[in-house]
Amino acid sequence: MINDSLSDMLTRLRNGCAVRSATVILPLTRLNQQICQILEKEGYIASFRRTSQRNLLIDLKYNHVIGSTSLGIGNIKPSITNLRRLSKPGARIYTTGKQMPKVFNGIGIIIVSTSQGIMTDREARFRSLGGELLCSIW
Repeated sequence: MINDSLSDMLTRLRNGCAVRSATVILPLTRLNQQICQILEKEGYIASFRRTSQRNLLIDLKYNHVIGSTSLGIGNIKPSITNLRRLSKPGARIYTTGKQMPKVFNGIGIIIVSTSQGIMTDREARFRSLGGELLCSIW
């Protein structure tokens, strides 16, 4: 049994991108599904779908490096450069809407759990909502 499904999700995505896998299988939880919706909307993953009662299948997204001449595997780069867990089970991190940090001056996103659901840092800042900082993606 997995105690921290968010850390498991981030690790599976990170490992899938590292080996240039086309898809990643995740356990189906409401949190995983909401985060996948955000990642798809923000353009970090190509798509996701429910494969069974217990699994999500995520299609990872890759970009071709500009200026490369050969068509080898070294010329593709994952859309997700890095994933970092911010609030951990032993050390929760909360913030207000005004004090919401930015990732690389707004290039990356932070996924925030607010009273109105899971959303990006931009959306939380726009709605002036604070909450728990779950993870950052760039």
